[in-house]
Amino acid sequence: MLKYLVLAVLAVGLGVVGWWMLAPAPPGSGGAQREVVVPQLSAAAQRGKAAFDGNCARCHGENAAGTGNGPPLVHDYYNPGHHADGAFHVAVTRGVRQHHWRFGNMPPQPHVTDQQTRMIVRYVRELQEANGIQFEPH
Repeated sequence: MLKYLVLAVLAVGLGVVGWWMLAPAPPGSGGAQREVVVPQLSAAAQRGKAAFDGNCARCHGENAAGTGNGPPLVHDYYNPGHHADGAFHVAVTRGVRQHHWRFGNMPPQPHVTDQQTRMIVRYVRELQEANGIQFEPH
């Protein structure tokens, strides 16, 4: 009896893992980009957009709308109350383990300077604000 119980638990566990790996990704997490309203950007955000386009857009998409390779940063998950500006700096300098999406880990981006990162964050925050994403406590 115990042998069958162990087999059943293993089967369920493997089923859950298989479902997690094969299930469709959450809406907006890949493939089709979400619609992003682009506001009139401040000078710092314009420089951030240039740095973003050259370093981040390949995975995070045009205007941080996401791609099949990386999540949209214009998303409630990245509101300042859940991911403060420092979280972006850590992601760029140290990388980040997958936790909200199924894109895998983000590797460090050592070629992106601290100043570029600050401007990229300014750009992302201005996009978020224009799209109704505000500080929400975590």
